[in-house]
Amino acid sequence: MVQSRAANVDDFMQEVAPERRPALDRLRALCLERFGADSEVMAFGMPAYGDPKSPLVAFNSQKQHIAIYPGRAALDAFAERLAGVDRGGGCVRWKKPDKIDFDLLADILDHVRDTGRGGC
Repeated sequence: MVQSRAANVDDFMQEVAPERRPALDRLRALCLERFGADSEVMAFGMPAYGDPKSPLVAFNSQKQHIAIYPGRAALDAFAERLAGVDRGGGCVRWKKPDKIDFDLLADILDHVRDTGRGGC
């Protein structure tokens, strides 16, 4: 996993490759809408949201993909809608930012917020 040394999420976003920035800006906006600006922290070298002491969800710009970490329970709850999407232990990955289903991500983030169960 690529870990940023950025002190805050604004600095992290400045490090992101330009072709990924629009997708990550949109993902960040979805997280802020659901968890609030006070919940935004850097954890494990990536932007994270929820309880600042124990975040529920995070995202990152990896070498080969964009990843979001909502946790296994959220992935299980949306397994049908995630069919065909690259998944790992508690994360979802996209090699091409234009393939990200932001409506699905919004629903996953709502689920994490509403259940209080996440993956960080």
